[in-house]
Formats: sequence, C-alpha cells, structure tokens
Amino acid sequence: MKKKDLPEINSNQILNVRNPRTGENDYKFELPTDLEIQHKCISLRQMHFVWQKAGLDFRIEILNQFAENIEIFRQEIMISLTLDTGRISESELEIRGVIDCIKRWSDSAPVLMNSENREIIAMNGRVISHRIQSSYPLVGVISPWNFPLLLSFIDAVPALLAGCAVIIKPSELTPRFIEPLKKILKMTVWKNPHNQTEEYSLSDICALVPGDGNIGHAIANNVDAVCFTGSVNTGKKVAVFCAERFIPAFLELGGKDPVIVLESADLDLASSAILWGATANAGQSCLSIERIYVQKSVSQKFLELLVKKAKVLKLNNAEILEGQIGPIISVAQAEIIKNQLVDAARNGAVLHCGGEFASNSGGNWCLPTVLTNVNHGMKIMTEETFGPILPIMEFQTPDEAISMANDSDFGLSAAVFAGDLAEAQEVAAQLEAGAVSVNDACLTAFVHSGSKSPLKNSGLGTSRMGHGGLLRFLRQQTLLLNQSSIRAPWWHSEAKTN
Repeated sequence: MKKKDLPEINSNQILNVRNPRTGENDYKFELPTDLEIQHKCISLRQMHFVWQKAGLDFRIEILNQFAENIEIFRQEIMISLTLDTGRISESELEIRGVIDCIKRWSDSAPVLMNSENREIIAMNGRVISHRIQSSYPLVGVISPWNFPLLLSFIDAVPALLAGCAVIIKPSELTPRFIEPLKKILKMTVWKNPHNQTEEYSLSDICALVPGDGNIGHAIANNVDAVCFTGSVNTGKKVAVFCAERFIPAFLELGGKDPVIVLESADLDLASSAILWGATANAGQSCLSIERIYVQKSVSQKFLELLVKKAKVLKLNNAEILEGQIGPIISVAQAEIIKNQLVDAARNGAVLHCGGEFASNSGGNWCLPTVLTNVNHGMKIMTEETFGPILPIMEFQTPDEAISMANDSDFGLSAAVFAGDLAEAQEVAAQLEAGAVSVNDACLTAFVHSGSKSPLKNSGLGTSRMGHGGLLRFLRQQTLLLNQSSIRAPWWHSEAKTN
C-alpha cells in the first residue's frame, strides 16, 4: 500500500477515512492500543468456553437471531457501505451474502460436525477410537476493502458456528459499517444455557475492531488462528508471522483470473458473462476476470460484441443510482491501474473503448476498457489489476490457450466457454486454478458448496468453500479406549513372581 493511500494519523491516533466518491476525509475513528487488543482477546478467549459448551444448536439459534437483526438494520448498514465504497448494488449483495452465509452454514453444520464425531472399533474390538472435536478458542479475521462487510463475516460465521470466539479487523479504508454491526452484535443477546443467570450478547464472543496494519499485527499476535484476505505481499508476511507463532493461517490472496473462449462457444453469452465478470464492483474483486484468451477464428466477432456491450455501461460518478460502474475505492489502486494502462499503451496495446479515468470532486472512476495486441510482457497481463480492464489475446489451439492461461503467478479461479460442457470441461481440468467456471464467469461468488484450494500465490490453507470452510476451525482429538483386560503382545515381558 502506498503512503498516500493510508488515512491520515494525527497525534491522538485518530484515522481519517476518505470518501471514494468525493475524495474528502469525512469520517474518523480512534485506533485501539496494543494493550486494548490484548485485553479484548483475553476476554474473548475466556468467553469461548461458554460459547463452545452451549452447543451447536444453541449457536445456530443465536446466529440466526443475528441474521434477523441485520435485516432490521439493513438500511443503516447500506448507508455505511455506500459511503465507504461508493456503490449500491454490490452493497446490497454484501448484506444478502452475510445473511445467506449464516443460513447456509446453519443448515450444513449439524451434518458436518456430527459426521466427524464418531466411534471406530479397532484391533478386533480391543480398542474403541472415539473422536472429539474442539474449536480454536480465538480466530482473528483480517479483511480487505473491496467487500468490507461480506469478507469480514465469510470466515467469521463458520468459525462462530464451530464454537470459536472471533475478532475481526476490517480494512482501515472501509470501516464505517463497524458502528452499525457492533450495535447489532450487542443487541443479539443470549443466556448461558447452563446458567440462566448469565446473560451475554454476541459482541462478547465476536468483536469488530477498527484499525490499520499495526492493529492487524496485534490481533495476529493474540489469536489461535488467522483468516486473512488481501494482497499477496501482506499475505506472505502474515504467513511467516503465523508460522513463527506456530498457528494456522488461512490466506485468500490475489488473482489474475483467465478466461478461455473456444471457437465453438456461444459468443453472445460469453461476451455478456465475461463483461460482468470483469467489471462487477468496478473489477475490484480477487475473482474478477483479468485476462481473456479467444480462439483466433472467432476473436473479431467476440471483440465486436464485447466492445459494443462495454460501451453501454455507465459510471455512477454523477449520481450513485445511475450507472453500473462505481469508483475505484483505493487511491493506490487507481494509480496501479493507470500505470498498467500507460505501460500497455507504451508497448503497443490497441485501445477499443474506455482507457480513461473520470473524476468527481476527487473520486476516481475508470471506464470499462477493452484492449487487444497485448502480451505477457505487459504488466496488464501479469500483475493484478483490480479494475474494469479487459485485455484480449488470441490463440490458435486449445493447448496454446491452456499454456497462456497457466503462465501466471496466480491460481485463484478461471473460466472456460465452449459449445458443450464436455469440451469445456476437458480444457478446464488442465487449468492451474482452484475453481473454474464453465460457460459462466465468477461462479464462486455464488456457489459455495465446492471446496477449492487457491494455487500458487493466490493463497494458502484449507478452502473457505465446501465442508472445509467450517471443519478447518475444529481441532481433532482422538481417545483410544482399551476395553480389554488382555495384555498387549508388545508390552515388556514381566518377571515371574511367586
């Protein structure tokens, strides 16, 4: 992160937060101290035992109460999110995404956790192997600015259902939603089922704290496991720090997601899906389409369709309710996008639409930009862009396309379009990516049932999707119960006694 992208800090340790639509610092918050973080973590860890002992059914009930309270305060959350991010529809999706996340895990957790807790008879009935689950006492969640609400709770919800206490640090660039969420956590009250005189709130087991990278470091230093979503550079530092502490780190990092369009594909369908996949949330998503490979025989037709559709999309710089493309939230990211466009133009890229930044009293908006004549020597084809940029390269054969798509330091997700599923699946299976959408784009944003491992620099640790998204928060203990009085043959022989 560049210096100018950091909120200003005054002598009272107050962070000023920039509005991405106006460029003005119109919000501020006080940084907690390291000691306050330490005390908060001690308190949360102590509450973990009450929360875990309460049982899964009880935790499901409280989390669903939390979801109902989010619905009640939906408008207040929306206002905070739109001020932080400058867009509407994606903020609505975030709120719905958290509620759906709670309901989805509430439905699946009983089956998952029950199936892992079972007895196995071993050694011809001599020993019973009994598995016990215990949750990590305290999980730290460090989340980014592109989807501030959703990515704060996408890991926190399954951790809470598993029985963990959770402390969440959202990005210092998008912290406004913390206030309404802290209020909702506080009003989600519950009584200890084992001692009805003890009354708590969800805020006693799930804390939201504002702060910068230093606060994230303090959290990582006081928890038992870390979930981090963010840049590769910071993610590597988190991984090293957690390794030194000997605690698990679950990392979801950057992407440079490719899409392959074969000549048999429905080009109208492909161009629409790819345009959405590259420009939703102004391209500010780790799973955004950032590289497009099209078979040469259909590349011109695909280009015409894509440019025609891209030109229809409008910025919401004049009015937030008008236009599909919101502002680039981070000042530093806007500079990265501009630098990549300059580098591409300098090295011969051909611009078909977009390529310009618009401003509104200090905000940064980027028009959907379609480029051709690009290559892997350009930053725009190798470095994460995080903007609504659609660079296109041609290929002759599917093998060539697979080779180009795999020529990347990233391996988060990808997409393939072809005339039939079997043809697309054959290509998809050869891509070095944790998940591949077939005849669609960015399906992992909506389909969470399949486990996926981020490859290369795109992440580390168990998938947050599929069964592992919850089971990774459970530690396994096995009790080996000897139910026989017969001596084991491997014991030391004993001297005979009179």
